[in-house]
Amino acid sequence: MGTYSAARQFVTWAPLAAALIVLLPARSAAQEPVKSFDQLNTRLKPGDTVWVTDAAGREVKGKIVDLAPGALTVKADASRTYGPADVNLIHERRPDSFKNGALIGLGVGGGLSLGLCLAASESEDYGWCAFAAGIYGGVGAGIGVGIDALIPGKKLVAYRAPGTPGSSQARLSLAPVITPRTKGVAVVFSF
Repeated sequence: MGTYSAARQFVTWAPLAAALIVLLPARSAAQEPVKSFDQLNTRLKPGDTVWVTDAAGREVKGKIVDLAPGALTVKADASRTYGPADVNLIHERRPDSFKNGALIGLGVGGGLSLGLCLAASESEDYGWCAFAAGIYGGVGAGIGVGIDALIPGKKLVAYRAPGTPGSSQARLSLAPVITPRTKGVAVVFSF
């Protein structure tokens, strides 16, 4: 009886633990902005939608028509070509992958239904529990993809002209300080 109880607890809590692992935030690997206007072709390509802030501070949203080493042509209402001296900032928006929405939905739908089914089941016929977990996991994955499709990707800085506000990065560092007599936090701010 002890083995049955331990196995039942594992089967009940394992899907819940898997769902929590899926829900934990992953480490973000954001790309740094390119350092030179001539390097834009390494980050952007014709057809991409960008937001260009010009030297006067006006922002234009449009699609890239042409991308040359010294020029960027964007089509909004009309086509306009920007040179390195004309641009302060270029933002891009990368679409989010549907994979994380599907995995979260699968983990929540399948994991919760399996856990609840196994906890409430009095017989030893667990085949229906696996079937229910598969069905609800699929429904959850579909819902997760649908929700993920509604969320736009993050707006990222693709290029920042040297000397513009924000081009030098400020950093804040926090470190715990623990000694036998004191406990605290060391704060370092650099720019």
